[in-house]
Amino acid sequence: MKQVPQITAAEAAAKVKDGDVLLGGGFGMTGNPVHLLNALAETGTTGLTFVGNNVGEPGLGGGRLLRNGQLRKMVGSFFTSNPDAVKAAQSGQVEYELLPQGTLAEALRAGGAGIGGFYTPTSAGTLIAEGRPTMVLKGQEQVFIEGIRGNVAFVRAWRADTAGNLTYRLTEQNFNRAMATAADLVVAEVEEIVPVGTLDPNHIHTPGCYVDFLVQATVTLADLGTSASTGGGRAPSPGRLHMAARAFAELQKGDVVNLGIGIPTLVADLIRPEDGIILHTENGMLGVGPAPTDGGGALDYPVNAGKMPVTALPGSSYFDSADSFGMIRGGHVDVAIMGGLEVDSHANLANWAVPGKPLLGVGGAMDLAAGARKLIITLTHADPDGTSKIVPDCTLPFTAHGVVDLIITDLAVFNYEGGQLTLIELMPGATLEEVRAKTAAPFVEKLGEVVGVEA
Repeated sequence: MKQVPQITAAEAAAKVKDGDVLLGGGFGMTGNPVHLLNALAETGTTGLTFVGNNVGEPGLGGGRLLRNGQLRKMVGSFFTSNPDAVKAAQSGQVEYELLPQGTLAEALRAGGAGIGGFYTPTSAGTLIAEGRPTMVLKGQEQVFIEGIRGNVAFVRAWRADTAGNLTYRLTEQNFNRAMATAADLVVAEVEEIVPVGTLDPNHIHTPGCYVDFLVQATVTLADLGTSASTGGGRAPSPGRLHMAARAFAELQKGDVVNLGIGIPTLVADLIRPEDGIILHTENGMLGVGPAPTDGGGALDYPVNAGKMPVTALPGSSYFDSADSFGMIRGGHVDVAIMGGLEVDSHANLANWAVPGKPLLGVGGAMDLAAGARKLIITLTHADPDGTSKIVPDCTLPFTAHGVVDLIITDLAVFNYEGGQLTLIELMPGATLEEVRAKTAAPFVEKLGEVVGVEA
């Protein structure tokens, strides 16, 4: 059995050359090889292309590389959370390429498997697809995405043996597993290195043949920055609670459900064990439970797509981002509940970009919109200035075309009976006259008995 050399973070950083394509694992700061990236930030290496879901927190990990001016380009799915990334993109200081989260994960898996590229329905007809080849397969427009490979991959694992076999903990597989296969040189930062034979072969996630060097490094709260906190915020308004309750009423026992950020997250608070609803989070977990009550953070618990700590219910499972989005695109997620900026008469959705701002935050929205069997959109009926969000045709950049099944606002519930936008319910306290006045899109009225929703 081969022995993989153990080196320091500084020695690993020295192996990255000017102009390299660097793959950086992690989701937020979870499973992030922060020690390797911080060591690289102490070097003079420049002109890097950084590939990752995001570049990390400002001033930490990949965020330090960006702040130092070491990046020429960033490729990922969600850079909006880092103000430095927004500023660099707006100023033209750094080139960027935005890919939907599941497309990024699959491109890395393809690159690691020696596959030149693949077609996916995700992002068809959107700004992301502009300039890319498309093809109609089985009646569905699909977009061609090239596989991604790097010169160097920095990944984070929980344990390694001296042969380089890796195991990950909780939701820390995310992009690490695919990246460990998709680079010419792979360095794994791990909590613990054990002798060969210590790890059960059944539990090894990344075989040692992919790994070139090991670095032993223990993550602390200081390393994780703000991502280690459990968060908090203002109590939701009654209108938001009513929308969450109405969305919850659509779920059936046994459903696999993905909840988006914002109003949809409130649905999780309504789910009881006897409901039999299985929550999926796209960063690699099935069977998401409630937030921990002991104050524990990202070092103690898995995290959800909002990067917040959660508990694991009996029967839960963990997997990487590529497998997670394979579940989504493969139709194994029954219901996705997402927020929206606009929904139109043709069941089109816009929920990821607004004019005048850099297009830096698509995340997993396009994959979920295209892949979930049923898509429920929750949003306030109008902007603060009274502008309707239910419109004849979306004016904001599309997330997906013809995918919305149900719209729930603070005033009303709509579906698309016979392909026509149809008002089917009024929310508590709303009147038909108010809905008519505040809805820009034409709709059919098919109101039955109006039943209030208890929040």
